[in-house]
Amino acid sequence: QVQLVESGGGLVQAGGSLRLSCAASGSILRINAMGWYRQAPGKQRELVAGINSGGGRDYGDSVKGRFTISRDNAKNTVYLQMNSLKPEDTAVYYCAADRWSVLRGSVDYWGQGTQVTVSS
Repeated sequence: QVQLVESGGGLVQAGGSLRLSCAASGSILRINAMGWYRQAPGKQRELVAGINSGGGRDYGDSVKGRFTISRDNAKNTVYLQMNSLKPEDTAVYYCAADRWSVLRGSVDYWGQGTQVTVSS
């Protein structure tokens, strides 16, 4: 199986930036797409960003223009650069990986999550 470990979460002021990392290990050849979801208390999990093995990217509407997803295939790591953070971005951010796509929410592998808190 695949294990995903997130890092980089924390507390940041509104307007600031954070960079999340997710390192994959295990059966890496099973991974095509990687990405990020987030879930705030009392809300549904939502897509933040996804990237496939060819570098194609997709973003949730709420983060377009502010967040950038990237991937280092040699390191089996995906990153999420978050700029212009807003209090509404406060959530647990989960790394995701899938053999095909991470855009539908039902993915093969999930990380444990990392907390991002944005203060006003």
